[in-house]
Amino acid sequence: MLVHLPENHSAEAVHDGLVATIKTLPAHLRGSLTWDQGSEMATHKSFTTAADTPVYCCDPASPWQRGANENTNGLLRQYFPKSTDLSAYGLEDPEHVAQELNARPRKTLGWETRAERFRDLLINT
Repeated sequence: MLVHLPENHSAEAVHDGLVATIKTLPAHLRGSLTWDQGSEMATHKSFTTAADTPVYCCDPASPWQRGANENTNGLLRQYFPKSTDLSAYGLEDPEHVAQELNARPRKTLGWETRAERFRDLLINT
């Protein structure tokens, strides 16, 4: 899931966007989030309360503790190169990118897609 933040990525904007996005998931799929130490993540305690989702913060300079996130960031650079002005994009643009990324078969998923695994989680739980 991607959160569209075209204007800024302040702690408040990130908080509001993430709460709205994660609340679209069924409660049983909101296990936890792992965040880095960036200032935009400063409201993690408030987020935990608002979204009923615990947040774990990685150790500084330890990107391997957020492997899936780091991999996704690299994939997103194919669509939005570093320093891209995201205010030029509408809400539908990151949604389209998320759909494309979630439709890619993944070796780590036995060549299934994220969308297929997500569907299975929704059906089987």
